[in-house]
Formats: sequence, C-alpha cells, structure tokens
Amino acid sequence: MDYDIADIKLKEAGATRIEWAGRQMPVLRLIRERFAADQLLTGERIGCCLHVTSETANLMRTLQAGGAEVALCASNPLSTQDEVAASMVADYEVAVYARHSEDRDTYYQHINQVLDINPTITIDDGADLISTLHSQRQEQIEGIKAGMEETTTGVIRLRAMAADGALRYPLIAVNDANTKHLFDNYYGTGQSTIDGILRATNILIAGKNLVVCGYGDCGRGVAMRAAGMGAKVIICEVEPLRALRAAMDGYQVMPIGEAAQIGDIFVTVTGDKSVIRREHFAVMKDGAVLANSGHFDVEIDLTDLRDISTSVRTIRPNLEAYHLEDGRQLFVIGQGRLANLAAAEGHPASVMDMSFSNQALCAEYVAGLGEPLPVAVHTVPQHIDEQIAALKLKTMGISIDSLTPQQEEYLSSWEMGT
Repeated sequence: MDYDIADIKLKEAGATRIEWAGRQMPVLRLIRERFAADQLLTGERIGCCLHVTSETANLMRTLQAGGAEVALCASNPLSTQDEVAASMVADYEVAVYARHSEDRDTYYQHINQVLDINPTITIDDGADLISTLHSQRQEQIEGIKAGMEETTTGVIRLRAMAADGALRYPLIAVNDANTKHLFDNYYGTGQSTIDGILRATNILIAGKNLVVCGYGDCGRGVAMRAAGMGAKVIICEVEPLRALRAAMDGYQVMPIGEAAQIGDIFVTVTGDKSVIRREHFAVMKDGAVLANSGHFDVEIDLTDLRDISTSVRTIRPNLEAYHLEDGRQLFVIGQGRLANLAAAEGHPASVMDMSFSNQALCAEYVAGLGEPLPVAVHTVPQHIDEQIAALKLKTMGISIDSLTPQQEEYLSSWEMGT
C-alpha cells in the first residue's frame, strides 16, 4: 500500500482519537455494521479529498467495511491531524496522502496520488479533487459513476461548472442535505469557529464587537454562539433576505466598511474572496482579530494586509501579528485558513456523524444505481436524509409520533376542508 504521511510512529495517539470520535458517531456505526454485512461497495474505488481528522477516519472505516478500496488526501493543508493519518495507515490500511502544513505543490501531488487509484466514486470537500480531474486528468472521468461534495464553497464551484457546461460527471451536493447543512453548518461551524478563536487567542468574547461576514447557515451558527458568550454581534451581508433575517434575529446589520471601524473580532463565512481587504484594514482598531471559517483562504485578503505591514510574526500558535506602518497591529488566526480546523479540531464528531452518514449512504446509492445519473449537480435523495434523521433520533433515545390513517387521508385529500 502506498502512502505519504508525516510519521507512522504517531499511530497510537491517532488510534485513541479515532476511537473517541467513533463513540460520538453512532449513526455511522450502525451504517458500518450494515455495510459489513451487505458488502454493496465491493469493487468500488473511492477517491476522497477531505479534512484528515478522526471523524474522517471513521468514514473511511465505514466505506472499507462495505468492500470499497479507499484513498484519502487532505482538503486543506492545515487541517490534517498527523497522528490520525498514521493510525489510518497502520491500523486500517487506508492509503493516506496528507501532512500537516504541506505546501501547495505537495497538496496537489497528494490529490494526484489519490486519483492514481482510478476512482469510480469521488468524495470531495471544496471541489479541488473534482477540478483537478476536469483540468488535468480528463481521461479518467469516463470511469467515474458520480461524486459527492461536502461543503458550501465546493457546491458553489460545481454549480458554476454546470452552468458553464464544464461539468462532465454527476455530483451530489451532500452539503445541501437537511441533515448536513442544518446541523453541521449551523451547530458545527458555530461551535468550532468560536473554539478556534479561543484556542488561538484566549481572549474574552463577552463585551466584544464580533463582526460576522455572511449570514448563511454557517454565519448564523457563529452569530448564535458568539451572542451566547456575550458578544455584541454585527452582521455584514450582500443578500437582502439574509440581512433582513439577521435584523429580525436581533443583530446589528451594516456594511463591512462601517463594521471595520468598530469591530474587535471579525469572522468571514461567505465563500467569496476579498471580503475583508485593504480599505477595511486601514480603519480597523489596533488589536483587531481576524478569523476565516470559509473553505478557502481568500476571504481575508492577506496580500493586501502584507502590503501595508512592516513585519509579520507568530505571537502564539496559529496566531500571527501584522505590524502596520502606523503602529497598529492586526492579528490573523490560522494564516486566514479555516480557523476551526487550523486552530482547533473542527466540528464535534456528533455533528459529523450526520454529514458523513450522508456521504456513506450516497456512496451506496451511487454504487447501486442501474442507470447512470445525468451529468448535473443533484440533491441528496430525500429517503437518505430521512433515514439519517430517524437513525440519529434512535441513537439519542428519542421517539416521535406517527400519523394515524385518518390524518394521512386528510393530508392527502383536497376535498376535506373546514
């Protein structure tokens, strides 16, 4: 088995992390037990570009249990847990190509090593695997049944490809499943982003002006957690409906140009580039902290920030101080990459339980299709979403009501009225 990791000797520490995460992922465990019995993924080669964490390790175990050959690379250079990568290789025989803090060339080398298995199914987080296939390895696309995309930013890229006619194989937007985005994006990103900020800075959140750029599911989650810790939350948006919702949720809403002057902590969660840039840095308070929880490191324009800085130094692990020409300092968490993974451990495993259950069941769905899916960006089949919600309730010991026959008849009839 081929692999490229930092140090195989870290395997014992990784094994305990994988074990702990597995305890928090009961839905995936139930799916893994069924996969082991059914073996419906036998013969599939699944190429994965995901954050190399203990939660991802449990997804790899599940795909393997179903009979699949899997290969994994990192979807972010700073999110790899080297000890987890070591355990995956040593204990589970997963072909892992990932090292924490790998450079750009190594990052894309690892993507290509995953593609060397000639995958029949892909699983991506950010669409870098998919874009590499489309730009450099088009001859392999014909052999791919379908793929899944994990995150908002990746789905945006894929829909742009589909709109341009550039997409060449079908993709399922796992991010848009209700059991993913309503929980992973909202509860997961909210908690893990605040965790990353606290670990990197150890500052008090209460009383601070915390600016959230973007009020989608991720932004709402960050705002909720920050407000719960006593922050005065300010929302910056470009979409009127989201801005209106933020206002109705009780937050201040204003343009980033105004918020830049009063913010103490800034969090970007938009999926777009240059959300915070030169003119905003120019008016920020001395000591302002900048964090990004969007997938790529482009939301905070660090090129602009470096241009107006006299020096940059690491002041704490995962925290860099940019010294500006006028004497102010601005602090950036995790080199502008995902703060919740660069400076913390990412989403809690119990949230990833639902996200990765979607990935596993979608892989099974794709493997079992009699006819290929049309080339497009597809939603997760509703029965998968509902199955995961039902399993999650079961593992939580929660039971719910069911409709009586009379209620079902009433809801399906147009003849019954007042």
